[in-house]
Amino acid sequence: MQVRTDLAIEAGEGMTGTGGMSPDDVLREEESRDEARLTRITIKSDRGAQELGRPRGVYITAEVPPLSDNDEKLENYARLIGEELQKLLPAEGSVLVAGLGNESITPDALGPRAAQMVLATRHIEGEFARSTGLDDLRPAAVTVPGVLGQTGVESGEIIRGVCSVVKPAAVIVIDALAARSTERLGCTVQLCDTGIAPGSGVGNNRPAITEETLGVPVIGMGVPTVVDARTVAMELTGREEAAEEVTPRGAQMMVTPREIDLIIRRASRLVAMAINAALQPEYSPLSLIAAAM
Repeated sequence: MQVRTDLAIEAGEGMTGTGGMSPDDVLREEESRDEARLTRITIKSDRGAQELGRPRGVYITAEVPPLSDNDEKLENYARLIGEELQKLLPAEGSVLVAGLGNESITPDALGPRAAQMVLATRHIEGEFARSTGLDDLRPAAVTVPGVLGQTGVESGEIIRGVCSVVKPAAVIVIDALAARSTERLGCTVQLCDTGIAPGSGVGNNRPAITEETLGVPVIGMGVPTVVDARTVAMELTGREEAAEEVTPRGAQMMVTPREIDLIIRRASRLVAMAINAALQPEYSPLSLIAAAM
């Protein structure tokens, strides 16, 4: 059975073998800072892309202590993740932030709730910016396109339309993800420069949002909030047959922690603060969230 995961770090753990793979194919680097572990996976070749089942590009995973336990160091983790995000962004130019997902479905609400806390600054310009001392803010626009069932329009189509007006140098797309292991729920943030497929975290894949579809670099950012029930069953029992037993009618089921409300609340703040830190590094991420709300 194919193990479902949106995390490159888990795809790497599931590699069938080296198969002649080298750092020229897939480069993996790790470091630990302030109770957080960073893993950078760079897929450099077509062979590496095929082995990991991911497009060529850079995938950064930040693993932090479970957000459901405490949020005392949330700002520290946000600055750390923000530094990594900043490296993936163009040095200059406006940035469009898009929060994907359905806020009415808690495990899928990460994108909309995080986007609401990202400070939009594109409209702060001219004399007002100079007189208030805010002329050093990087222009940023924020959109929450909703989901196809609510709007009748694909998220990617809405974002493409906004891009035609805003003309950003890059787009940051936030979405819920699916993990293979329950241990990574609510304590992992993934960044990548390959874009994102909306709805992947709740098993409702939509057309991908990438540089090819938008014409500008697209940074995907997400937190795993669900695990495929078949994956959980197989890992607990060690039997592939168990995967079919939990889906007797073939209906896909997703598993999410009972404290998902708390996880989404803290994860959305973490993601928003990280984006604010990347775009406006001279300001406190917490103060920017207060200004955005």
